[in-house]
Amino acid sequence: MSRIFIAACTNIGKERESEKVDQNKQAMQIILLRDRIVSELRSRGYQILSVPDDYTSQASIQWINDHSHPEDIALELNSHLRETSIFYIANNTNRQKQAELLLLLLSRRVPQMVSEGFFPDTATPYGKLDFCRQLIIPSLVMKIGFLNLPDEQEIIRNMALGIADGLLAWSQEVVSAHPPDFLNAKTYQTIKIKINQRDYDEQGLLINGNAYITIDLADRLGIDLTKSPSIRPVEYQGIVYVKAIDLREHNISVKWDERTFTVFFRSIFPICQRDFGWIMGHGNTSITQLTMFLKHHNEKAFANFPDLPELYQKEAAIEGVNHDIAFCQMCLETDFLHFEQEIKPSQNNFAGLGTIGGGATFATFTSRTIGVRAHIQHLKAYASREPLIQEVIDPRFDFVTRGVAPHISQLSGRWSANLTYGDKIMAMLRRLYELANLL
Repeated sequence: MSRIFIAACTNIGKERESEKVDQNKQAMQIILLRDRIVSELRSRGYQILSVPDDYTSQASIQWINDHSHPEDIALELNSHLRETSIFYIANNTNRQKQAELLLLLLSRRVPQMVSEGFFPDTATPYGKLDFCRQLIIPSLVMKIGFLNLPDEQEIIRNMALGIADGLLAWSQEVVSAHPPDFLNAKTYQTIKIKINQRDYDEQGLLINGNAYITIDLADRLGIDLTKSPSIRPVEYQGIVYVKAIDLREHNISVKWDERTFTVFFRSIFPICQRDFGWIMGHGNTSITQLTMFLKHHNEKAFANFPDLPELYQKEAAIEGVNHDIAFCQMCLETDFLHFEQEIKPSQNNFAGLGTIGGGATFATFTSRTIGVRAHIQHLKAYASREPLIQEVIDPRFDFVTRGVAPHISQLSGRWSANLTYGDKIMAMLRRLYELANLL
């Protein structure tokens, strides 16, 4: 019989002191929901294994990999302030359909739930989710938005029933697609590979709905994946394979065509990859492309801030700052203008800018134009020693060591205490360029 693994992620990554109460409440809700799901599935006669709460994310993944069988599935529960959403490994149409099924069955039990939808893990802040990428068995990540809901206990009870329904349907689908004789034989379907629209001589494999290519092809593309601990290679008939999607983090475009069973790679782009991530310079996107990117993630935001894409392009051009990077940082800091943190939309502070002397509040600017200008100036302070063209607006401009961080990776630990802050901006930039068809 297939088994179901479930992990409750209680480290939700909030960084500000004022949010600790919400952190604790969300963690308690997630654990309670997990326990109810476990109880419900066991009452239906299914075997479910709960990852120990004291395990780190990597320890949880390793524990599941050590104990899982090919027909098993795994779900990670996480908390979110607003909507409920499910994430699956990118370019896996099977997993996408399973995420849709799970969300559908959950919404039937909890019709009042606000559903954001189901998305590839490339749509997350880091551009990938380890739980989706590193597990051997099929896996999904569910972010639950139920903080401060009325009738909390009843909501959690119904959510547990809906998730249990979805997990059983998903598990049965995986088992039906992999009969015992297939699992024992360990044979995989071959797939075609195209690089820059040209056929590649060697074939790849389709494993659990994921496209795999040989490690030799990664080497030929100039990418060394042998030293990355997050890569899970597979050895099959004397050849080492890696997931095709893992090449995306190395600025290789990866697309999957389910109809023809072909994975497409693109390494030639209309933008110069040597300039990727450098703060000073020209952006590559148009105002229309910035607008579409913002509307794609928050349709309402454009109605409230219709001039923001144009302002970023204009203000960045004046100071010689890459407007793509500035705009992506704004999207990260404000969560696409949802403003869920301590900063209010009326403050026109789009980058988490502080005040002089470490005040209790964030900086406030008189208009959107001034707020964008201050953001651009703060970026220039970090990235360049050149003088400003316009009057200083950024309250902390003179306190920055000029030119100490010319690349966005160097903003980690400086602009934000998060040591992977630059990685988040880089992932956001990659999403923008993919949507604009520049990557």
